[in-house]
Amino acid sequence: MTLKVIDSHLHIWDPAVQDLPWLASLPALQHRYTVDDLAAHYARQGVEFLGGVYVEVDAADPLLEDRLIYENGSPLILKRMMRTRVSPYMRIPVIADGVREPLHVDSEPRGRVLEPEFLDGLRVLASLHMPFELCNRGDELPDMARALAQVPEETVVIDHLGNMPGLDADSKRAIEALGELPNTYIKISGDNPVDPHIVEFVREAFGPKKVLYSSNWPVVELNSSFDAHFALMRDLFGSDEDFFMNNACRAYGIRI
Repeated sequence: MTLKVIDSHLHIWDPAVQDLPWLASLPALQHRYTVDDLAAHYARQGVEFLGGVYVEVDAADPLLEDRLIYENGSPLILKRMMRTRVSPYMRIPVIADGVREPLHVDSEPRGRVLEPEFLDGLRVLASLHMPFELCNRGDELPDMARALAQVPEETVVIDHLGNMPGLDADSKRAIEALGELPNTYIKISGDNPVDPHIVEFVREAFGPKKVLYSSNWPVVELNSSFDAHFALMRDLFGSDEDFFMNNACRAYGIRI
């Protein structure tokens, strides 16, 4: 039976149209990337690519990004996690299925997730049944655990293995605490080459129903490659339908 895949973390952009300041030092990624380009990668893997979750790209003009994603119209974009600043009075793009505030960038103050405004914003998202996409600095995992424990009703999807810096005691305790929250999921995604030991620890902490496959395409091409990452995921997870498809459906409310 052909493996069905939902990619829970993909980006598309066009530097000729969009200003992405963080790409300035990354010439290897200064190209136009489309969902069809990604679909071609999956076709070469011999799997059935059902589509994926678009995650905002930290563009200088998020309103332009909203329009471009609205106009894209590809049926392979199953859900859209768009940019906002989390608060109880936040602006949420009408096309958004959930939101992300990048917490891993230098401009974000440390401890942001523990601010009352941020926590109240998560409570609003929970009332709207909208997931929050969490991309954090790895050394702030303990803050993430303390913050999200205060809003356990919100669905939170953690990007990139929580950017876990290693299997140090503080990181392990934070991941275990996050894994115990009822509505918190985590992505096994490609960025820096993925450490299988960290994957196994995170998989154990979150359990088989709350770990999601994702490529982080095209950023995966920076330090690894799509093909290498996908091969590693098949080695570690085989043809696990929960990992490659069902858990993304649960986390994001995707209906196939």
